[in-house]
Amino acid sequence: MSDATERPAADTADADAWAKACAEDLAAERARHRARQGEEPGTPVEELRKLADAVAGKLSSFQIPIAGAAAGDAVQQLISQAKAAVEPVVERNPEVFGHLAAAGSELLAAYRAAVEGQERRWTRDVPDGSGPERIDLDDLDDLD
Repeated sequence: MSDATERPAADTADADAWAKACAEDLAAERARHRARQGEEPGTPVEELRKLADAVAGKLSSFQIPIAGAAAGDAVQQLISQAKAAVEPVVERNPEVFGHLAAAGSELLAAYRAAVEGQERRWTRDVPDGSGPERIDLDDLDDLD
């Protein structure tokens, strides 16, 4: 073998050992990554559920002194109704949320590209001296 990463050409016992070693290395690397970065985000559906639970928990923790327990019960009922309405859609179409998340990332990338391009045009210096006007904020104090 000329490279340490090449897979040895041997019988199936060696191939199984190689696959097992690779899987163990990958699992160890993922564990190190999780330890450094924290837990990896789940699927968009899981993240949506976590968000809904977090919002529900936060809303239920608010104390409304005027309305009291009746308002808390109304908030809980509203949260339950929202979950009941959304959950069947999520269960039937989990891949839709993955596509929506990907589309959102693409839209954000397009927006960034457009903004960065415009910023470059705004801030570039033109050789004839008609580039951006420099404003000294210290000079603005003299206007008073």
